[in-house]
Amino acid sequence: MRVILNGVSALKPKTGVGHTTVYLHRALRQQSGGTFWLYPGETISGAGQQFLKAKKTGAATSAVTPRWNTRITDLAKAAYREHFRLVARWGNFDLYHEPNFVPIRTHLPTVVTVHDLSVILHPEWHPADRVTFHEKHFHKGLAAAEHIIVVSESVRREMIDLLGIAPNRVTAIHNGIGEQYFGPKPTTCRDVRLPSRYLLTVGTIEPRKNLCTILHAYCDLPGELRAECPLVIVGGWGWKSEPEREFFENEARHRGVIHFGYAADAELPALYSGATALLYPSFYEGFGLPPVEMLASGGGVIASTAAAVREVVGKHALLLDPHDLESWRDAMARVIREPDSLAEYSRGGAAHAWQFTWSSAAQRTLGVYRDVLGQRSDTSEELRRAA
Repeated sequence: MRVILNGVSALKPKTGVGHTTVYLHRALRQQSGGTFWLYPGETISGAGQQFLKAKKTGAATSAVTPRWNTRITDLAKAAYREHFRLVARWGNFDLYHEPNFVPIRTHLPTVVTVHDLSVILHPEWHPADRVTFHEKHFHKGLAAAEHIIVVSESVRREMIDLLGIAPNRVTAIHNGIGEQYFGPKPTTCRDVRLPSRYLLTVGTIEPRKNLCTILHAYCDLPGELRAECPLVIVGGWGWKSEPEREFFENEARHRGVIHFGYAADAELPALYSGATALLYPSFYEGFGLPPVEMLASGGGVIASTAAAVREVVGKHALLLDPHDLESWRDAMARVIREPDSLAEYSRGGAAHAWQFTWSSAAQRTLGVYRDVLGQRSDTSEELRRAA
């Protein structure tokens, strides 16, 4: 079996999809009986380099990007797609796996991973060009794919109920957590001096992450609580993050909120281990890795009631309505005053989190590949029941 995976999302700096793509590819390579090529991967040349340069210049901001920059980006994307098709044909592959929503049209049988349906369900949360791209290509890509992988049963139900995808065409395979959570946890991170106690939130800052609720709730706390336990935000400024950035600059940074910025995978275990609690107030997720990573680190989690988040944390987190600012404020106040108040939720959390391995995800993904290529009799439905 020879499989090519589109590796554009794995180019640095990586966000969520890029990290999951890299980890899945590594785990697949550890499986026997196949060749799995991530292309272009973490290094790139030729047409792919042109695409990356244009992506960096043309996608910086949508409001002020000159029209010619947008055209360059579109041309570079088209050049990369054609280049990928040639590589897919030249490499004599059996199957193409697109790990990032919309597959490139090739001659190969195709598996596509859909991480969530936020662009379809909540287009107001996303840049206009992404919404337009999905409207034009997403449904066509799903129709052309032999099989669809999603990262939670919650997204699988949405695919079936809202998009009308046949149940036997979509398989839920949970993400794993990185290898760095299975060994000794580092206690230092970068050259940044973190407070002895802090609340933590992790994720690229964008509308669906609901950072505004956290910022307002934290700033409403009494000054002595904020002084005792600052709030640390880990994540870069993403699309449509102007309201969060404005409130941070004008109010939150003066009230004990620290913006750490983007953190590499290797830095996250130390950030989790030092935190009093992780706050994860997302309106919507396809999976939600940070709460699982925090549980693996032995910490307490306060998370939203978003369906996929409830699915992956189980009983091991305090769950709150993402719209209920008062409940988030009260939960923060309690965990600052009583650091052990989340102990009943986090008990057994590490063992629960360690079930989410990339080895397991790769084994089930390999099963989907074999089904698509007709290399075994096990059906996807049997796989789901067994899981």
